[in-house]
Amino acid sequence: MATWSEPEVKALLRAAGIAVPRGVRTLEEVAGLTEPLVLKAVGPLHKSDVGGVRLGLSAAEVPEALAGMRARGVPMDGFLVEEQAAPGVELLVGLVRDPGFGPVLVAGLGGVWAELLRDTSLRLCPVSYGDAEAMLAELRGAPLLSGYRGGAAVDVEAVIRLLLAVGGPGGLWERLDLGEFELNPVIASASGVVAVDARYLPAPAPARAEPPVSDFTALFEPRRVAVVGASTTRPGFGNMFLGFYRDAGLPVVAVHPTATEVDGVPAVPTLEGVDYALVAVPAERCPDLVRQASGVPYVQVMSGGFAEAGRPDLEAELASAAREAGTRLLGPNCLGVYSPRGRQTFLGGGFGEPGGIALISQSGGLAGEVIRVGEQRGLRFGRVATVGNSADVTPAELLAWLAHEPETTAIGLYLEDPRDGRALAEALAGCRVPVALLVGGRTGQGRRAAASHTGGLVGEGRVWEAVAAQTGTALVGSQDELIGALLYFQAHAHATGGDGVLVVGPSGGASVLAADAFDRAGLALGPLPEAVLPALRALGLGAGSSLANPLEIPVGPRARPDLVRETIETILRHHAYRDVVAHVNVQSFFTYGDAAEPLYAYAGHLAKVTGARLTLVTRNAEVAPAGVEQRVRELVAGVPVYRSMEAAAAAVAAGRSI
Repeated sequence: MATWSEPEVKALLRAAGIAVPRGVRTLEEVAGLTEPLVLKAVGPLHKSDVGGVRLGLSAAEVPEALAGMRARGVPMDGFLVEEQAAPGVELLVGLVRDPGFGPVLVAGLGGVWAELLRDTSLRLCPVSYGDAEAMLAELRGAPLLSGYRGGAAVDVEAVIRLLLAVGGPGGLWERLDLGEFELNPVIASASGVVAVDARYLPAPAPARAEPPVSDFTALFEPRRVAVVGASTTRPGFGNMFLGFYRDAGLPVVAVHPTATEVDGVPAVPTLEGVDYALVAVPAERCPDLVRQASGVPYVQVMSGGFAEAGRPDLEAELASAAREAGTRLLGPNCLGVYSPRGRQTFLGGGFGEPGGIALISQSGGLAGEVIRVGEQRGLRFGRVATVGNSADVTPAELLAWLAHEPETTAIGLYLEDPRDGRALAEALAGCRVPVALLVGGRTGQGRRAAASHTGGLVGEGRVWEAVAAQTGTALVGSQDELIGALLYFQAHAHATGGDGVLVVGPSGGASVLAADAFDRAGLALGPLPEAVLPALRALGLGAGSSLANPLEIPVGPRARPDLVRETIETILRHHAYRDVVAHVNVQSFFTYGDAAEPLYAYAGHLAKVTGARLTLVTRNAEVAPAGVEQRVRELVAGVPVYRSMEAAAAAVAAGRSI
């Protein structure tokens, strides 16, 4: 599709109510313009790079300037003479189609600053008024809009109207074939905004198929399962999974052409009479086996060797085979499903206590780690699905179902490729439960946006950040933070009220480092209310130090075990903090002998605190004797426990999405 010329794009802008400079395309019409004037070559993608722009001209100077451009060989299909816009703040407003998420609106500092500073903010289209406000507030150059160092403030409302005209409901993004669309610079001033340069590179939108609607109950709670690929002579992955199901007590059969039994499990020759079939055979055999799954609601292909191994043709054949059979396909290249309530598992070693935590992961190995480490820390999982290559069942489809089924109270996501990113964003926006999102590869090159210029400002990680901001999703940075956020959600998903964060714990550098950790997490620790200070001094606090937040409180084997509880309750009577983070140096209880009982007493009193979302940090817990840390977790049951202030800060920050 041909690139539109600048005059054609500006005609489109005028029709959309976006101000552009008055301009003409012939020398005879120049006299009707108000000086100073700008001469532009029409045709080059980057006019300034090839000498195709002249500023500050009089009408009489235009013919000579045009002749000079032509003499220098500036490539042009024509020219445009416009009235030069008055000075102001130069902005960029653009649209680009992200391969995963579709149309994305970009706003930032414009002109040369766009590429030099890359000070931009992103949101998926359509954007709301609040989205547009947030985009401008996120810019490092935002002070320029309000009159930095005596400069004139710009008409911010006009900038917001421009963003909505481009990326809002009914905006240009709905009418353009992106490609790339860019207004750079837009001159913003006290009198409004004017788009002085514009370009549009059309590209057809990829077809988007609406995902089928499924009830995934049988995926997580099958009545009977089958394993294809368990051998009587050469045990492999199929035998391992057959053993998992056998040990879990879920009715299971092995599919084998000749045997009547495999590893103590009944064997049948064909796939029938099951809700769920696990296929663990070489990739080339998988399509034919899936075609035989007619009447089976779900087939999981554990085998790899498809698109991830350079065989997209084989993966397409596999997906086609599932459609022919009328079955839903999980995978390929995935470990499967874990659900303690449904005895569905891809892990050996039994089940943890069932609960309301759901997890969708494109990595089976990472999902297994999150399950086992999370259960050790107190997470109670309900439904976990690994999706691998997502040739059929997608993360978005699972998320949309989990977000509204009654057993799920919080959801974790690990994704590398959103597949249908638009559907994923819609599912996130519609979630009734909190979601923590961990994205693999956010700092790498990842997939590139379709176009080269504005698209270059839309890095993979930036789009995920925009999705999280628009949907109220907690974006976390590591596996440990994902587990920590889910622990927080499990404990506090239904708590409401209050504002701010209070941190209390033993004195020393730990308080200073705590303040740093919460600051890095974007959480301000405001001062204590003045009215509570006399009551705190009456408790013996503040002697030799100031009363501040973080609040230093004696905690140790010789301190009053109820002092922290009494202090927190005293403060909460004066101010309803949303979060209270108590930290303790576990090492101090064991430096001069075994003082587990005072630590347990401290934990027992802390568990009685009500009126705020309580979090406990057991610093240096690894130095305690075996079993002590677990006992502390049991004593504060229902309170999320972390080993570091950084982990707690990340979890509390994720909790802002609730």
